[in-house]
Amino acid sequence: MGYMVYFQLFKSEDFINSPYNKRQDSFVERVIRGQIRSADGKILAQTNIDGKGNESRYYPFANLYAHVVGFSTNGKAGLESTMNFNLLRSHDFILERTVNEIKGEKNVGDNVITTLNSALQEAAYNALGGNDGAVIVMEPSTGKILAMVSKPDFNPNTIAADWERITAADSKGSVLVNRAAQGLYPPGSTFKILTTLEYIHENNRYEDYHYTCSGSTAVSNTTIHCYGNLVHGEQDLKAAFANSCNSAYADIGLGLDKTKFSELCDSLLFNQALPGNIGANKSSFTLNKNSGDGLAMQTAIGQGETLVTPYHMALLVSAIANDGVLMRPYLVDHTENQEGTVVKSYEPSVYRELFAKEEAALLADYMKYVVTNGTGAKLNGQSYTAAGKTGSAEFSDNKSESHSWFVGFAHREDKTDIAVAVIAEKAGTGSQVAVPAAKAIFDSYYR
Repeated sequence: MGYMVYFQLFKSEDFINSPYNKRQDSFVERVIRGQIRSADGKILAQTNIDGKGNESRYYPFANLYAHVVGFSTNGKAGLESTMNFNLLRSHDFILERTVNEIKGEKNVGDNVITTLNSALQEAAYNALGGNDGAVIVMEPSTGKILAMVSKPDFNPNTIAADWERITAADSKGSVLVNRAAQGLYPPGSTFKILTTLEYIHENNRYEDYHYTCSGSTAVSNTTIHCYGNLVHGEQDLKAAFANSCNSAYADIGLGLDKTKFSELCDSLLFNQALPGNIGANKSSFTLNKNSGDGLAMQTAIGQGETLVTPYHMALLVSAIANDGVLMRPYLVDHTENQEGTVVKSYEPSVYRELFAKEEAALLADYMKYVVTNGTGAKLNGQSYTAAGKTGSAEFSDNKSESHSWFVGFAHREDKTDIAVAVIAEKAGTGSQVAVPAAKAIFDSYYR
């Protein structure tokens, strides 16, 4: 009996809210689905009713919020799925609800107010342009997700009519996949953030590191090239990080303790479910004590078998920007009834410390150096201070093709910091596409 009381008070809503619970379908007969809104009040999804009483779900911004808001026809996805129970649950005045039920009329479901910033969402969408890929923007101090974009996208208003075309076996692009949370990519040189941290852990005199780059290095039948065979010359650790010198980092990778490196990556959320209720895929890190030198070098530069989601990389740089502490990421600020009375609020909370405060400060310093003296130079000299890491991730046997990456954050005293992760598929180097995309997002925010 005690467990039944506990279940009703604390657990029942979780079970009812499960997308696998068919009981939710019955709510549609009694409740008009509530709205989904941005943090600044823009309606992202609403139910329209025609003169004959027919209901239809309408998405005013069409493709702009396609993956994060989702759809509720032909199944459910995005917030339409994870917040389904809340949208079909009415907290209007009880007398009004009772009268409506007696009259056989539907009550109005609660509204879901997200953490999404409409200006940043638009800026992120436009910054990615015609490239396939993903953008995610977060507020490191709270864990709020401010923007989430994935391309190719779709129009949720026409999802039923387009269903056969976009789900056909020969359909290109995996349109329904939310690449921000579910896309698994080689991280390229963005992974050097972790390689650098492991090297620092294992070497007290890390500042004494020295390497002479000739554009490539070869060990155990594996040859690592700097991008475009660029010769970086004399490099210390900070310069190698800023210049994204593959040869130096392959050299570093050979000297790392593989077991300790694996333990570090596991502590930084690899090979495990990521926090936040957005259906993210697990990132993978496979290097172990039995791995050969070739894989060790490849892994150190973010290639090999390592795969990450843009969401995971956004979490890592958010923690670095927040003195090493990762706040639990979330997409919903609160729910409210149709009169605007708050039903439930979602407050910022600490997930856990990913980096020691001193480590976070050191990595942030290295990432600022990428902007002032390295591959992120297009972000230098702005009204804000940017920090980050670029990446050019090879994904096929064609070494001339790569995904364009940038992960980082920006700071200005008069506004809250924001963190971004950008990947543009098959777009070249990080500095070519991903850095300008991040700049457009930072510019929009600080403007």
